[in-house]
Amino acid sequence: MDTQQFWTLIEDARGKLSDSADGEAVVSRASILLAAQPREEIVGAQQVLWDLMAASYRNPLWAAAYVINGGCSDDGFDYFRGWLVVQGREVFERIVADPDALADLPVIRAAAADGDELECEEALSIVCSAHMTATGEQLPADTFTIRYPELDVWDFDFDDQTEMERRLPRLAALYMD
Repeated sequence: MDTQQFWTLIEDARGKLSDSADGEAVVSRASILLAAQPREEIVGAQQVLWDLMAASYRNPLWAAAYVINGGCSDDGFDYFRGWLVVQGREVFERIVADPDALADLPVIRAAAADGDELECEEALSIVCSAHMTATGEQLPADTFTIRYPELDVWDFDFDDQTEMERRLPRLAALYMD
C-alpha cells in the first residue's frame, strides 16, 4: 500500500458516513475497508500511517494541539495527529503546512465554542484492527518502523499566551480570548 492508496481508504471511509467528523466512525469504517484488502496491503498500510504520523511531528502543530486541547502531552499529540489523519489528505496536508489554518475548519470552530478536545487515539489502531479482523492475528511488530524527525525548534513555553498569539494568531483568537 502506498500513500495515495491509504488516503483513498480514508476518503472512502469518510464518504460512507453521515457524519465524517466522527473520528471513531471513520476509523471503524476504514478498518473494515482495509480488512477486505490482501494481507500485504494491510501490513503495508501500517508503515504509511506511521510515515504520516512522522511527517506531522512538528512543534508548530504541537503548539496548535496544545491551544485547541488546553494542553497536550506526548500521547495527546499522537492522538491529535490521529484525529488529523482521519480528516483526510487535503486537511492533513494543509494543516501540517500551516497549523494556524485549523482556525478555518468548521469542526475547530465548533470545538472551540463547545470546549471539546480533538483527539482520535483509535486512528493509531486502524491497521492493527484490520489485520486482526482479516487474519485473526496481531500485526507483527517488525512490519513497520517509526521514524520521527527531530522536532523543529519553537523555543518558548506553550503557556505563553503572547507568544501563542504571535505564532498562531487565528487559533489564539478562537481559544485564548
